[in-house]
Amino acid sequence: MSPPLLKLGAVLSTMAMISNWMSQTLPSLVGLNTTRLSTSDTLTQISPKEGWQVYSSAQDPDGRCICTVVAPEQNLCSRDAKSRQLRQLLEKVQNMSQSIEVLNLRTQRDFQYVLKMETQMKGLKAKFRQIEDDRKTLMTKHFQELKEKMDELLPLIPVLEQYKTDAKLITQFKEEIRNLSAVLTGIQEEIGAYDYEELHQRVLSLETRLRDCMKKLTCGKLMKITGPITIKTSGTRFGAWMTDPLASEKNNRVWYMDSYTNNKIVREYKSIADFVSGAESRTYNLPFKWAGTNHVVYNGSLYFNKYQSNIIIKYSFDMGRVLAQRSLEYAGFHNVYPYTWGGFSDIDLMADEIGLWAVYATNQNAGNIVISQLNQDTLEVMKSWSTGYPKRSAGESFMICGTLYVTNSHLTGAKVYYSYSTKTSTYEYTDIPFHNQYFHISMLDYNARDRALYAWNNGHQVLFNVTLFHIIKTEDDT
Repeated sequence: MSPPLLKLGAVLSTMAMISNWMSQTLPSLVGLNTTRLSTSDTLTQISPKEGWQVYSSAQDPDGRCICTVVAPEQNLCSRDAKSRQLRQLLEKVQNMSQSIEVLNLRTQRDFQYVLKMETQMKGLKAKFRQIEDDRKTLMTKHFQELKEKMDELLPLIPVLEQYKTDAKLITQFKEEIRNLSAVLTGIQEEIGAYDYEELHQRVLSLETRLRDCMKKLTCGKLMKITGPITIKTSGTRFGAWMTDPLASEKNNRVWYMDSYTNNKIVREYKSIADFVSGAESRTYNLPFKWAGTNHVVYNGSLYFNKYQSNIIIKYSFDMGRVLAQRSLEYAGFHNVYPYTWGGFSDIDLMADEIGLWAVYATNQNAGNIVISQLNQDTLEVMKSWSTGYPKRSAGESFMICGTLYVTNSHLTGAKVYYSYSTKTSTYEYTDIPFHNQYFHISMLDYNARDRALYAWNNGHQVLFNVTLFHIIKTEDDT
């Protein structure tokens, strides 16, 4: 074959290699193929973290800001993983950009040669037409040679057109890569300027400021109950589980008390995770059996109703002994004034943002609910409020910010039906439904630290989220 045809064969070979490279390599470089990365190349997928939420905001007649704030779960900082992911992506783009640059130089060189060949072909074609018009003056042999050469060159024309199109496509890819690199570099300059420690400190600072803001919130009014979230399934149909609302942020111990009678064993777990896995850290054998399921852990001590009595016991977990006990005067006990489900639930001990409370009923108040605020050290009644709601008609109850909320049943269809404010000594009928997923609730208590309701739902330990209506204090109010 003549030298020009050899050159064209080399061009075609080069073009075939480039086309094959583009169809197999380029999509993976720019992320267009659907092939998944190997496990070692997989980047960490970071779930979005739920932040502090403001449900509503308004102004009261005095011009104060009113809003609903729900505290989020505390999650670890994950910005370092995002920065690492960004750096890996930028490195891939830079590597891809270098590969494209090499391909572009090679393509431009071959493209110039092809353009030159195209020009020669067009000139040859014009010359051939001229010769054909004047073929009578040329020898038949020369005419035939030119005709054969043209027949060899004609199939290259569509290939050249495709090659020009591919060259344009490569140029477009190069421009897109350049733009993407600029964007990623800008993002890295904005985010990647901070290392993990700096980011962590910024998050801690933000969390501190948010908690300072939360301290300006007055106690809120219950607006909504959502859930439940099932933490574990264990024990009998009746029982109690709880955490300490006054514990430090690092102290997440869980206490578990199965059954409503004939038991003295309290199981302790270091965390919710240990509770779920069943990894006990300690077991306490109380000196007395308890009655009901309405116990509470407050500031490191367990408060419970002694079996077959109206005596309240304060038991220290750290000291392993009883610190105080006192009879709750006139309080009914041993299923005289229980909740609707029975179970010796006559005396309900609970805690909220204000302190320690006892909810019970007396003959003097015609079996209606009495609310008493207790001294956490001596168990002495500091003040009491008599309501008009029958204790036997209540499914369960809990305190939030000095207001008692009472459910109308322990079964399916239960809702918060009645509330009584100890601040104003007034009551109101409410209609706040919640999902009784497992059909029978034998314990429902509010935890002020978690801002959640702990419940024992027919052998399931569950959590309900609450939405409170808050009024933010201004400096003028303090």
